[in-house]
Amino acid sequence: MQVDYTDEGQGPVVVLIHSSVSANQQWRALTEALKDRYRVLAVNLFGYGETPPWPGNSPQSLYAQAQPVLALSEETAGPVHLVGHSFGGTVALKAAMLLGPRVGSLVLLEPNPFYLLQQNGRTRALLEVCGLRDHVKCFGALGDWSRVAERFADYWLGDGAWRAMPEKRRAAFIKALPPNFHEWDAVMNEETTIEECKGLTARTLVVSDQATRLPIREIVDILAEACPHWSFHSVAKGGHMAPLTHPELVNPVIRDFLDADPA
Repeated sequence: MQVDYTDEGQGPVVVLIHSSVSANQQWRALTEALKDRYRVLAVNLFGYGETPPWPGNSPQSLYAQAQPVLALSEETAGPVHLVGHSFGGTVALKAAMLLGPRVGSLVLLEPNPFYLLQQNGRTRALLEVCGLRDHVKCFGALGDWSRVAERFADYWLGDGAWRAMPEKRRAAFIKALPPNFHEWDAVMNEETTIEECKGLTARTLVVSDQATRLPIREIVDILAEACPHWSFHSVAKGGHMAPLTHPELVNPVIRDFLDADPA
């Protein structure tokens, strides 16, 4: 398959995996912070950049979304380090399980493996996120992406975010939304268990905001309970989109964690 990505710097390989509705351009600041000592590959997932859209004739899976990451990893020698944000964090988690010991470090920024909510009985959080999914699926199927965009932006960027967004940014946001229609299938239908997450050999860091949306808080809690050997870092007042809106809070944490890898 055709995989669109950027390739900058030299050294150990770091693969950056973007969130929904943003594409690999979200990593410009982090790439600048890392490329003096790492080879930084920022991938575009299905439907972003020049990577083809999801064909839509079957539900999307995390296994399929992990394939662009695996393709880049297979072209490099030695260990790889994975960094993913939100949906990209969930793809990174799946890719790490598939790559096994090849992954030296794994950084999950506000990851959204919503399937863990159902598996672990987090009903209120599950119902909240199912409401957003159903809204995206309903109005996305009707082609009413402006209606999808308003609720999606207010949920992840903060109440009132859509109203405050400049018209040019609104248009770009709407244009970037369609891949999210299929991404819900991947994050809701995955069958990987928390027990399998425990078996990851990679050094793992989870970064989140204590005041983020309930489903993400519950996911971080599930991961912290099951994987106390992982590292957890809280970013105050960054919000779910802190890797984009407050890179100065997030990027030094990522760089320090990668630099500490013994490999």
